Amino acid sequence: AEILQQEGYIGSWKVDEPAEGAVGKTLVLDLKYGPNRERSISGIRRISKPDLRVYAKASGLPKVLGGLGVAIISTSTGLLTDRQAKQKGVGGEVLAYVW
Repeated sequence: AEILQQEGYIGSWKVDEPAEGAVGKTLVLDLKYGPNRERSISGIRRISKPDLRVYAKASGLPKVLGGLGVAIISTSTGLLTDRQAKQKGVGGEVLAYVW
């Protein structure tokens, strides 16, 4: 959620504690919209899954929509965007694409 906020896709986010009897916490996102109510997030695609992990080297990090979107990468230094990982020269697990 922090990466989505840094990239300008969402306004804010918070984690709500579970209601009584419910299991797990809830992530609440404040979505951003343009001046004419157009969405800032057109799509999200989960790439790496528990049964099929997807990894990429720093030189082979994917570009989402020719650089218009963002790939979220889990690296040894934490979660980074594809641009940040390429700049630091680290690869990792490709978690999701956001455009």
